[in-house]
Amino acid sequence: MPTFPASRLADIAPFHVMELMARARALEAEGRNIIHMEVGEPDFQTPEPIIAAARASIESGRVFYTPALGLPELRRAIADFYQTRYGISIPAARVAVTAGASGALLLTLACLTEPGSEWLLSDPGYPCNRHFIRSFEGIPIGIPVGPESNFQPTPATLEAHWTERSAGALLASPANPTGSMLRNDQLAAINEFVRQRQGQLIVDEIYHGLTYERDAQTALQFGDDIFVVQSFSKYFSMTGWRLGWLVVPERFVRDIEKLAQNLFISPSTPAQHAALAAFTPATINILEARRNEFQKRRDFLAPALEALGFRIDARPDGAFYLYVNCSELTVDSDRFARDLLDTAGVAVTPGLDFGSNAPEKHLRFAYTTDVVRLAEAVDRIRRFLG
Repeated sequence: MPTFPASRLADIAPFHVMELMARARALEAEGRNIIHMEVGEPDFQTPEPIIAAARASIESGRVFYTPALGLPELRRAIADFYQTRYGISIPAARVAVTAGASGALLLTLACLTEPGSEWLLSDPGYPCNRHFIRSFEGIPIGIPVGPESNFQPTPATLEAHWTERSAGALLASPANPTGSMLRNDQLAAINEFVRQRQGQLIVDEIYHGLTYERDAQTALQFGDDIFVVQSFSKYFSMTGWRLGWLVVPERFVRDIEKLAQNLFISPSTPAQHAALAAFTPATINILEARRNEFQKRRDFLAPALEALGFRIDARPDGAFYLYVNCSELTVDSDRFARDLLDTAGVAVTPGLDFGSNAPEKHLRFAYTTDVVRLAEAVDRIRRFLG
């Protein structure tokens, strides 16, 4: 007799940050003033040129399905963006517009994952990745990473975990939750390691654009056999539009198209028309000003948290997170985060969401609110600590 739900659901944990956010919203409904530092969502509104493009599209009344891989003109605009920003020429035919970066990852893993195949991931890392793999009967293999490698894998750590069942590796640079980045030489070495073993490399670049001391370089420079995941959510401030893209190795384009037809039919039509305005000079000027603001927030918050007793072991080169070691202040980061929310009205994410590599010692702070609110959060935490 079959049992329901499917047994693999036992391996898929809740997305704890979303549950924490629900608790924060419930407290707000009771009249509490909550400072949100838990969710990886920019606080900036979608830039006006993007909103105007969406409005014009909707008012036209032609809100119909698009091709499964997206509007041809948007795919061309994304390909042109790689030429403009990175100096990399890619055919628009290799670009698949998706329902957010999550949609891109689902398509990629549906295409590449065999039952029982293993995928190597950083631990700590974005929690949904391991659950995407498990959803297609693959096995996520967490590689513990720490300060000694700036919370990124190396060829040596990949080799230590590579087996005959390994299908490939999924990297992120900048990474969630740490904000750490791979240098070009590190990314090239990892790509060569995976390629020599006839594996597949997937690189999550959704925080590109939100880097500070140095610009991120796309993995596409190292070959046309790499899957690259991107998103309109973070740099482009379009989280709720649920739009992203995937750069696909040519030999897999037809497979990705078949999957997209069946799983999604097409990405959101209004969101795609809106995104056509994302690459205009007017929009990029807005986004670059916001990048500068994120850097100011990071540079305020990092020393303020260290002064309270938190330790920052990862260099936050990009994204909008600080992954802090809280072991001098608590032995249970999950309990600490819950008490901090209930008592002080500050919402942060416990390490539990990001894997099994010392989660009880870590918290993630998202600097996705303005400096005034960040300063208030620091004051509340100081009082909470006594």
